[in-house]
Amino acid sequence: QVQLVESGGGLVQAGGSLRLSCAASGRTFSTYTMGWFRQAPGKEREIVAAINRSGGNTYYADSVRGRFTISRDNAKNTVALQMNSLKSEDTAVYSCAAGSGVTITTTQYYYRGQGTQVTVSS
Repeated sequence: QVQLVESGGGLVQAGGSLRLSCAASGRTFSTYTMGWFRQAPGKEREIVAAINRSGGNTYYADSVRGRFTISRDNAKNTVALQMNSLKSEDTAVYSCAAGSGVTITTTQYYYRGQGTQVTVSS
């Protein structure tokens, strides 16, 4: 069982930056691929970024590539999402998730946090 708690959300102006953090409980954090998801009002949840167990492989959605950076610290059981050049369309509830899969893009996520609100004003 893994419990995930996000922090770092808030209100920011377009063009600004935010850094989200996700703290995981348990001693098996390093065995999971970690992902960041977001869900905007009226829209389906979508994956934003993912990082493999070692941190050596990452995935980004086209909409955030070049602006967002995912990273992890297995010693501290944390995964972060640095978000730069934020746009109004980035407004959503962001949540982290833990899972496993053959490849980073076929990961099945088993655990998910409650999420943190990110609001970008234009």
